[in-house]
Amino acid sequence: MTTLLAGDIGGTKTLLALYRSSADGLECLRQQRFVSAAWPDLAPMVQAFLEGEEPPDAACLAVAGPVQAGRAQLTNLPWQLSSEALARECAIPRLELENDFAVLVYGLPHLGADQQVKIHPGLAEPGAPLLIVGAGTGLGVAYGVPTRQGLQAIASEGGHGTFAPRTESEWQLKCWLQADLQLERVSIERVVSGTGLGHVARWLLAERPAAQGHPLALVAQRWQAALQGDNSEAPEDLPAATARAAAAGDALALEALDLWLGAYGSVCGDLALTGLSRGGLWLAGGTAAKLLVPLGSATFRQAFLAKGRLRRQLASLPITAVVDEGIGLFSAACRARMLLH
Repeated sequence: MTTLLAGDIGGTKTLLALYRSSADGLECLRQQRFVSAAWPDLAPMVQAFLEGEEPPDAACLAVAGPVQAGRAQLTNLPWQLSSEALARECAIPRLELENDFAVLVYGLPHLGADQQVKIHPGLAEPGAPLLIVGAGTGLGVAYGVPTRQGLQAIASEGGHGTFAPRTESEWQLKCWLQADLQLERVSIERVVSGTGLGHVARWLLAERPAAQGHPLALVAQRWQAALQGDNSEAPEDLPAATARAAAAGDALALEALDLWLGAYGSVCGDLALTGLSRGGLWLAGGTAAKLLVPLGSATFRQAFLAKGRLRRQLASLPITAVVDEGIGLFSAACRARMLLH
């Protein structure tokens, strides 16, 4: 039996899973959640998870941070990770560290019908690069380049590029964010992310005199206090509350969602042109499954295509939403299986 270890390692929690690989596909044998900070390093955690088991044939561990030459350091933990050291200490013959967003590329060719939803039809060009973008706490960006061995993930920090306003409203939002958050520059993910939708709502609440008594006003105040570390209680999630209010027809929430969708669509179009991603666009992250209908709207689509003379380069790209919350572990398992070949 071929077994694979998949990991999704973050500063707060780590998920480890053992998969069985067969001709029928991947089967998750068991999964366990760990509090990352409770462990001095990743190796002892992996050893504890595998105790009593035969060492897996291969492993892919996705980490929240950049990976260079088989080495990584997590953003919120003092761990210094090395794929070579982990393979030796855990007795795993083939082990790879991968960025936790870029690893999603490896799962895309193997997604089942229940893991994805087509939101804009199109025709992918065989053998062409693809793009995956994920609006969550931040904005994840990665490319997939076809090779003889299968897709090769190319990590990117495209979400940290400078936000480029297209309209007067986006310009005003950018200036307000820069002043409110005391920033030298406003990055793309300050607007185009789940967190960004919350900031768009905060801006409208601040700029509309009639919005002082709006139901979202108190939610926004508590949410921002929590972001700044000034609130000991977990507040209601402002982006989710804004999406719910928009679905119920609230005018301010609809305006916030419309502005956010336009910015998201435009950025996806820019990134697709950057990589000539004729293999298609995939939307992941926490917002993909929650905002399927808005992401399928004309607002997102028109902003995605509004690239002047290069519009036709994007017109045929299919756009698919990844709706499986377990896509990280699944994709890591897919990559571990690739390591065997």
